[in-house]
Amino acid sequence: EPTATGHIVEQIEMIKEILAAGYAYETAGTVYFDVEKYSRKYSYGILTNRKLEDLLEGTRELSGQDEKKGRLDFALWIKAKPETLMKWPSPWGWGFPGWHIECSAMGTKYLGTTFDIHGGGMDLQATHHTNEIAQSQACHHAEPVKYWVHTNMLTVNGARMSKTAGNGFLPKELFTGDHPLLDRGYSPMTVRFFMAQSHYRSTLDFSNEALQAAEKGYKKLMESIKRISKIEPAAHSSVNIDELRASCYSAMNDDFNSPVLIAQLFEAVRVINSAVDKTETLTTADIDKLNALMQTFVFDVLGLTDESEANAGGDVINGLMDLILDIRKSARENKDWVTSDKIRDQLKAAGVEVKDTKDGVEWRI
Repeated sequence: EPTATGHIVEQIEMIKEILAAGYAYETAGTVYFDVEKYSRKYSYGILTNRKLEDLLEGTRELSGQDEKKGRLDFALWIKAKPETLMKWPSPWGWGFPGWHIECSAMGTKYLGTTFDIHGGGMDLQATHHTNEIAQSQACHHAEPVKYWVHTNMLTVNGARMSKTAGNGFLPKELFTGDHPLLDRGYSPMTVRFFMAQSHYRSTLDFSNEALQAAEKGYKKLMESIKRISKIEPAAHSSVNIDELRASCYSAMNDDFNSPVLIAQLFEAVRVINSAVDKTETLTTADIDKLNALMQTFVFDVLGLTDESEANAGGDVINGLMDLILDIRKSARENKDWVTSDKIRDQLKAAGVEVKDTKDGVEWRI
């Protein structure tokens, strides 16, 4: 992944362009962004829909910031102190980039002066992303991002997740259950489905009860998709699949409203079960539409996969490898080195590495 320290040159060049455009100033080796001057042409608080006057009222004077022209001005480049370890040479002396400039510089390099979607937590909206917009627009004279997606906080049993509270866990711990707050591990697809049940702008609360409920919901969804093949076609449909499909699109067009989408998908589950039980009827064309709907929104949009099928595939591979290696073992015991080597070489050509050890045979893909 791109790192900020790997793009110091790009950050310095961007600061130079902002200075040349007149939206920054240098004071004693530190370069500040001039928010007041920028606001004469652009809307500084556009992301939070706040006026400059309101922002100034909510900002207090801080000691040691006399070198700034305005209270809202932020550092693009900071002069290094003698004890500073991470520092680089620049036209303004030794120093290091400010917090916001790295994102603008790397975003421009890899995504262009304007790109479609920028994500981040809600806590970054008022300061970090507001300043990111300002410095990018001052440099390129164009809005840097078309759509901002700000996610809400994560909580655990109602308390905010944080390192200091000791209630934070890594994805690996969530999958294995290796954490005191978790009763057991939960599969990646269960966790993905659980997260999709909440809108990205809503607080997401982790609890064993919620994860176990999501696990049941996920399995029910997967099982229902398999049942589509059991529906017997009828001459007429009692359910409007086109309306159901339109409702799914409407949910996603409503600010990625995944909870509403999932509600519509469970309406589809009801239709599937009712059609199998013959309390609802579907034509062949509508059965195909229903199957396509589930394939599109469950697998493509939500990114879910059927873990039972994936695990079954793994079991099949393991079984086949056991059989092949058992044949190879018999060949070696009979000193049939030609067959033994042929199996090993052809497995290698297929991407399977076989290794003979003192404890037996090991293999990996």
